[in-house]
Amino acid sequence: MTAGGTVPGPDGRPRCPWGLSTEDYLRYHDEEWGRPVHGDDALFERLCLEAFQSGLSWLTILRRREGFRRAFAGFAIAEVAAFTDTDRERLLADEGIIRNRAKVDATLGNARVLAGWAPGELDRLIWSHAPDPADRPAPATLSDVPAVTDESKALAKALKKEGLRFVGPTTAYALMQACGLVDDHLAECVARG
Repeated sequence: MTAGGTVPGPDGRPRCPWGLSTEDYLRYHDEEWGRPVHGDDALFERLCLEAFQSGLSWLTILRRREGFRRAFAGFAIAEVAAFTDTDRERLLADEGIIRNRAKVDATLGNARVLAGWAPGELDRLIWSHAPDPADRPAPATLSDVPAVTDESKALAKALKKEGLRFVGPTTAYALMQACGLVDDHLAECVARG
């Protein structure tokens, strides 16, 4: 481990330690996590997956992501909003996803709320809570990475005010990290920036 808290990866380059535990994490760490994500459907997918992750490891979700995409029509908001009770029962029986009734219901309800929004409105709302990068020093170690911030509290509050569920401050911060609103790769990590 270097002084910055990173660990050499299989190619010898420094990475965040969590990104090296499995090949799935390595790929996700290097290619996705912390990269800017835009588009209502893409952000809806990340919001849903972060909600499903609540109480579970991210690896569980990552390994079932394709199953989630199949089950939830690629997370196309308009399509998910049109799901019926039959679709709900299908989801609750689908072994390719997490079959948590409250999370499935929240996903369907959130899609119905978002289907009434103007195109780009979810993207604008989420990205309006991105902090100024100049105000956030690069974390040196994993202990420097918060689980909740003032911005994630504000984002969760804004989403809840609009009627969305399963969007607490911790979930909102995980969304911010995953979608590049913040860059929490460690200072010496090859994937930072």
